[in-house]
Amino acid sequence: MIFVPKQKSILPGFGLSMGFTLAYLGLLVLIPLSMLFLRSASLSWSDFWATAFSSRTLAAYKLSFGASLLGASINAVFGFLVAWVLVRYEFPGKRMMDALVDMPFALPTAVAGIALTAIYSQNGWMGKLLAPFGIQAAFSPLGVVIALTFVGLPFVVRTLEPVLQEIDKEVEEVAASLGANRLQTFLKVIFPALGPALLTGFSLAFARALGEYGSVVFISGNMPFKTEIVPLLIMTKLEQYDYTGARVIAVVMLVASFSLLLVINLLQAWTRRGQS
Repeated sequence: MIFVPKQKSILPGFGLSMGFTLAYLGLLVLIPLSMLFLRSASLSWSDFWATAFSSRTLAAYKLSFGASLLGASINAVFGFLVAWVLVRYEFPGKRMMDALVDMPFALPTAVAGIALTAIYSQNGWMGKLLAPFGIQAAFSPLGVVIALTFVGLPFVVRTLEPVLQEIDKEVEEVAASLGANRLQTFLKVIFPALGPALLTGFSLAFARALGEYGSVVFISGNMPFKTEIVPLLIMTKLEQYDYTGARVIAVVMLVASFSLLLVINLLQAWTRRGQS
């Protein structure tokens, strides 16, 4: 009988690793966020409700969640196409296109907002093309969607690329040899493998869009009841020294965002169980 010494793990044991993980997340995430709830708990329920669900705040909720959902949905479709092209094809300028995908990560959001405003304003390059059709991009809800789509694209592309690289092309060839057409191959072979990753990229893009401020503040026009998003409303409250109102709105956004992300994570787990 040959004795094989047990190899030590590079990382420390579960207890120590979990302790560091909880301490790190507690200091950076849990404690700061819990302070919002503690400070907001000093308000009566009627005051909390009046602040959190005023007509102006409801309009900001509607725009933020609606534009974020629409932007993430657009990125789910076109981000998949971009990832597919980058993984499956070789063409001149591929490296340049691959680098452009990461530009929203590297570019300061305020600079992105200024650039989008210049392009989509009525005198801008894209704005002039849309004006004859009666479409106003800048200083409208459409401009908010454009900005949120811009910042969320890399999340979908970078999430899908590793999964696409792992899909063996021989599986598609086998499906074709069994009589499946291209649509059937995509729906029955490719899409089920990409489903969890696509949902992950969608949720990341959606979460990123909900908290976006810099790229939206210029192109939206910041008009209450029309183009005012929730992060901007919170900043307005802070500038007016209404710290209580800012905390209340932040708590509502935190609870709503966490609930939506929790539902998306449960859907991801259900999808993975269905594939196993």
